[in-house]
Amino acid sequence: MTSWNYHVTHFVTSAPDIRHLPADSGIEVAFAGRSNAGKSSALNALTNQKSLARTSKTPGRTQLINLFQVAEGYRLVDLPGYGYAEVPEEMKRKWQRALAEYLQMRNCLKGLVVLMDIRHPLKDLDQQMIQWAVASEIPVLVLLTKADKLASGARKSQLNMVREAALAFMGDVQVETFSSLKKSGVDKLRQKLDSWFSQLPPAVLEEEAQA
Repeated sequence: MTSWNYHVTHFVTSAPDIRHLPADSGIEVAFAGRSNAGKSSALNALTNQKSLARTSKTPGRTQLINLFQVAEGYRLVDLPGYGYAEVPEEMKRKWQRALAEYLQMRNCLKGLVVLMDIRHPLKDLDQQMIQWAVASEIPVLVLLTKADKLASGARKSQLNMVREAALAFMGDVQVETFSSLKKSGVDKLRQKLDSWFSQLPPAVLEEEAQA
């Protein structure tokens, strides 16, 4: 399995919906989560860059699909944060449509990282995201973020509780704790991304089948 260098990841483009994204080829891994789950901080910790993904004092500002390139044809996708109360209802619906479309129609999507605050995991929209992914046969890595906010006993019991609950999704769902502050869980995230990015893109598989 290839070990990827996430430090060279760079921003490519922002898009309001999938019609404005680059060609549906290569491999993409998407990051999704509630607006205050620490998505930007996790992307910055993963890539060891302070401001690759902008962290906002006002959660819910990521209203676009943001693409970052790890290597030619291999991308990380920062999906719009969901579930933040201070956003007009119509805008929330628009985001949810864009999210659903991306998850259901983007063929190069090979993995989904769902981030949840370890103190408030598995809210309705989190569960909906995982259900969408499982229904589309996309593997999921759940990161329980802000793990440094809990003592180790409480952290472990939250992890066990979410792992137990994840079994009900009947899909490929792995659950880990994560802290961008302490950089804990970053290795597990990199390993998972390495395994997803090491899958051969469909075009290569077709060529091999024809050979």
